[in-house]
Amino acid sequence: MAFEPPPRLVRALGEARRGVTGASGGPGSPDPAGAAHSADATDGWLDALPRLLQEAVEQRELTVERVQAPGGRSSLVVLVRRIDGTPAVLKLAPPRARPESERAALAHWDGRGAVRLLDPGDTHGVLLLERLHPEMSVRSLPEPKALLEAAGTLRRLWVEPPAGHVFETVAERTGRQAEAMRAESDAVVGPLVDAALAARDELLDQAPEARLLHGTFRQSKVLAGERMPWLAVGPDPVIGECAFDLARLVRDRVEDLIASPSGASITRRRVKRLAESLEVDQERLRGWTLFRAVESGVRARRVGRAQDAELLLEFAGWL
Repeated sequence: MAFEPPPRLVRALGEARRGVTGASGGPGSPDPAGAAHSADATDGWLDALPRLLQEAVEQRELTVERVQAPGGRSSLVVLVRRIDGTPAVLKLAPPRARPESERAALAHWDGRGAVRLLDPGDTHGVLLLERLHPEMSVRSLPEPKALLEAAGTLRRLWVEPPAGHVFETVAERTGRQAEAMRAESDAVVGPLVDAALAARDELLDQAPEARLLHGTFRQSKVLAGERMPWLAVGPDPVIGECAFDLARLVRDRVEDLIASPSGASITRRRVKRLAESLEVDQERLRGWTLFRAVESGVRARRVGRAQDAELLLEFAGWL
């Protein structure tokens, strides 16, 4: 099938080629051999993508409407129709994006607060999903309404993990991220990195009850649906405390926060409001928001996204 993968996906996979993590804080290794292996696998997946898409479409007797653009940073998303005419979404993802972990989480949620998986036993790396409205996310709403709707959606996802699960834990994921942060620490970012790592250590020392978390939740990950007004998409599931999941939502529209003369006070009020509305400890939410902002900022700096890094690290400084 002749097509051009969306530039956003190609750029993100280019970051993987350099042995770093993607925007979601996904797989990455400070070990050069591990990074090289991951990069080679990513290159192979991208080269094989036209063939993989053709096979996936033919096996499921799908009709392709179009490739979703700009699409995601870690997968190819294609709008399709099933043989009975039902609209659906075909998603293809490389191993580094942990598609089987996403499949397991979506199967466990079974449409409660998240997009519904149409074929739980599908081929490895391929997910067939219900069609939502990709052009309409909660981010299109006014900021206060967007936060309210996003938080309500997130609450529905926080459930008991399935028995015998193989999901990564917050301690494991942030442990890998912490190693990379230490390796990149210097005189410029050192104080923030030290504060973020200290916050992580304290938070993990007395962690509350663990839940299945979305892992990379933000306003753009919540799309309008038919059976429910808003449904979450694109999880990178992890097991841990709810404050970790909520932390990424705190910094949504960070560019607007930085541009505002009262951005720091707005951020502190947002932490307080979200913590109270979702019954999460405010200090734990602040701590995880600090860690995740610094981790994302250091990672953006490492791959040359200087403007993103500057915004994220300035935001982190407010916490």
